[in-house]
Amino acid sequence: MKNIRIIALFIFAMHLYGCQDDFLSPAPNSAISADAFYTNDIELEAGVVNLYDGIQGINSTVTSDLHGIQIEYQVTEMRSDNTRTKSGEGEAAQFESYTVEATNGVVADYYASFYNIIFRANTILANLENASESKAAQFEGEAKFVRAYAYFNLVRLFGDIPLATEVIAPTDEVTAFTRVATSKVYELIVSDFNTAIDNLDNSYKNRASKAAAQGLLAKVHLTIGNYTIAQELLEEIITSNEFSLETNFKDIFYSEGNDETIFAIGYAADNSNDSQNFSAEWLNSVGRSSGLNYVTSDVRAAFATYGGTMRSEYSFRLDAAQTTQYQVVKYLPNGDEVLGIDPTSGDPTLAGNDWIILRYSDVLLMHVEAILAGRDGPITNSDALASFQAVRNRAGLTTLVASISKQDLADERRVELAFENHRLFDLIRLGLAESVLGAFATANGFSFTANDLLLPIPQREINLSKGALSQNPGYN
Repeated sequence: MKNIRIIALFIFAMHLYGCQDDFLSPAPNSAISADAFYTNDIELEAGVVNLYDGIQGINSTVTSDLHGIQIEYQVTEMRSDNTRTKSGEGEAAQFESYTVEATNGVVADYYASFYNIIFRANTILANLENASESKAAQFEGEAKFVRAYAYFNLVRLFGDIPLATEVIAPTDEVTAFTRVATSKVYELIVSDFNTAIDNLDNSYKNRASKAAAQGLLAKVHLTIGNYTIAQELLEEIITSNEFSLETNFKDIFYSEGNDETIFAIGYAADNSNDSQNFSAEWLNSVGRSSGLNYVTSDVRAAFATYGGTMRSEYSFRLDAAQTTQYQVVKYLPNGDEVLGIDPTSGDPTLAGNDWIILRYSDVLLMHVEAILAGRDGPITNSDALASFQAVRNRAGLTTLVASISKQDLADERRVELAFENHRLFDLIRLGLAESVLGAFATANGFSFTANDLLLPIPQREINLSKGALSQNPGYN
């Protein structure tokens, strides 16, 4: 992981996470146990690094590996109106056509990956008594930040889910296979992010920080309707003056660690352990699937109306080999001479592009959303207008905005944050998902219902639970 080197002792710790029989409490496949390993700050630091390694995922073509965030675009962006497969074939096409099956391997992979991350976080928290007084708060803050982040993704994708707040025994089937109400999951998420805010500073961009916790917690509060709290959190980030918009949109993605990035998962090029291949999957005949996350005509039309030239040219491009197809430019691993983008690796499938989870423009647009407070609008609040205008100005769209509606915000977020896995969650949070995605599905010959807003619980988990784990509505 870029800027985070894994120390030698971590090699032994990795054995703690090898078994995939139960992702909430994988059984050790080594003589080394967590109790025996996490005995001091050095070993706990290795475990904390392991949290981000879990999010980073394994760069491989092995279906049984946990690929973490590298497959997130399929369960988020490709279920929106932004992206699709090149050919409409294969398991990935289930996402664009709203025909996802409970046996879908990507769904199972993502579910397993993020519960494995939660297990890692719970393991750190269970061994905090072995940390020094000077490091204990930081370790707790990072572990709870990562746990909250993982649960936030899972609860939005799957609804009611099993909730483990500590390392559970492999025989604890009640915790592993009992779905807990989303309200209870959000209670833990809020508590964990608040601990991270209290315990962390802004030393890192590739690890948890105070600002990252504030920003993600604000998004949590927007999701559950606590707009005043969200606004306060966002204004703390804005008035801190620690972050700013990059002048050139390109630099957000190709000048990593920049002033706009608040939290990103780091990758290192040409390194099988710390690289990523998701950006190669978005290219024709480069990734193993020869074209996923291709750009829809619907989002291209949105860019023509709202995007501006700078955002458009650094968001998507015409595929030179497929003259009617458009590819995502953000995170482009193999470079583009016309756009002045250098290759990030000798092998695009071993790419080093970081994945940005939270950046400052997202904070500014969430600030508008918090002030809008669930209303359709339009609003003329000066603070909201200032945040909205700043994002538009950077895009070269300097005409003064006099008012902002919910639809204006949705359109702006779509073109500003396109292909960054926000669109589906934005539509759901703004209450627009059923109408927008329903119309999109109809226009493309698909069938969409409200049930499609949640993914199925993986059939593998239901089978392991012997039927104790219930399925989401609309899935067999």
